[in-house]
Amino acid sequence: MSAWASLSLVFAALVSAWLAYRWLDPTPQRRIVMASGPEHGAYDGFARRYVPLLRAHGVELQIVPTGGSAENLRLLRDPASSVQVAFVQGGVDAATGHDEATLQSLGTVAHEPLWVFYREASERGLGAQGLTRIGQMAGWRLEVGPEGGGTAALWRQLLLANGIDPASMNLQTRATVFAVVELVEGRADALAMVSAADAPLVQYLLRAPGVKLLEFDQARAYARRFPFLHELVLPRGVVDLARDDPPRDLPLVATTASLVARADLHPALVQLLVQASHQAHGGAGWLNSPGEFPQATSAEWPLAPEAERYARNGPPWLQRYLPFWLANFVDRMWIVLLPLLAAIIPLSRVLPPLLAMRFRSRVYRWYANLRELEQAIERQDAEFGRLHAELDRIDTQIARIGLPLAYTGELYDLRSHVQLVRKRLLARAAARVDAGR
Repeated sequence: MSAWASLSLVFAALVSAWLAYRWLDPTPQRRIVMASGPEHGAYDGFARRYVPLLRAHGVELQIVPTGGSAENLRLLRDPASSVQVAFVQGGVDAATGHDEATLQSLGTVAHEPLWVFYREASERGLGAQGLTRIGQMAGWRLEVGPEGGGTAALWRQLLLANGIDPASMNLQTRATVFAVVELVEGRADALAMVSAADAPLVQYLLRAPGVKLLEFDQARAYARRFPFLHELVLPRGVVDLARDDPPRDLPLVATTASLVARADLHPALVQLLVQASHQAHGGAGWLNSPGEFPQATSAEWPLAPEAERYARNGPPWLQRYLPFWLANFVDRMWIVLLPLLAAIIPLSRVLPPLLAMRFRSRVYRWYANLRELEQAIERQDAEFGRLHAELDRIDTQIARIGLPLAYTGELYDLRSHVQLVRKRLLARAAARVDAGR
């Protein structure tokens, strides 16, 4: 392959690499905006776990507090919103349908039971068995959380399934923190909330005096009726082993929390979030064993390719040896880097001769000037003064030539040849003076 052909190949490869870099965008911005949920809620706690995990890779996480899952979905779908990723409760999107064009799931990250706490005093008129079904709560003052959350929407679906018109119930939609106060102080009969077990408010109510947790004896039926619900058990003694609280396994009905992102979120950031989710949610909890979450499953949104790839292969092997950002760059650009490397290998054979020719040309081009000057010396009408000045100019220019040490031999040869021409010039000038005497 000729030198010019090799150079053309490399130039084409460089142009292709630049175009691919612009198209693949392997280096995204280092900031993610995440919608969480109400303050002191499970989603708020989840989001805070991601902050140090992402910061370790140079990515800052901005947390946006919201009313809950419904508001999170609205922000994700709003083009004017800066929110890129959010936690969403399963089933919240069931009424509106899936939005596969704009949203993708990064996996489910936790069980989220429907906790129904009620005051012991409120069930006294229900007979010996007490409260066992949702249908028995007709006429109660019931807190279901803000409209922007997922509990209110789910509760209305369950009421309709029980043949109860939601409008016939005294439903209150205060913020969950205030709803807890209403329940504890006796101004509400019951409170429903969908949340992970480690949420501070759930932990508080499980131990609050005079407050009981509804057992979902029909949990299996709810799971059959609603595809986004499943059966779950609160193990005996998990709240307080010393007091054996609860005194028996309690059946619960639960949905799952998913980490949902916009489909246009940069794949490198999606991959980083997926990896962080395994650190943030991979531990054991009251309702799950170690490593059970996150799960690369999604019934409501398409699963992100990066989440599916991580579940299948684990983290990219390059990250064992390189920082995340460098490994991501190589991973996304390899399709271009390989052809570029293939073009550089031939160039490695052509480049040294081209460099040698370039360096030597700085020396050799002066020989043409020396030849012309030497021919002018032999003429009968030679102007030795002008020729001497021209030779001095050439000698000065040669002294300014910069070359690597490997090529200084050619430079010294040129300077010795300049001196030979100078001697010849002086000899011819002296001979003319002698002939004129």
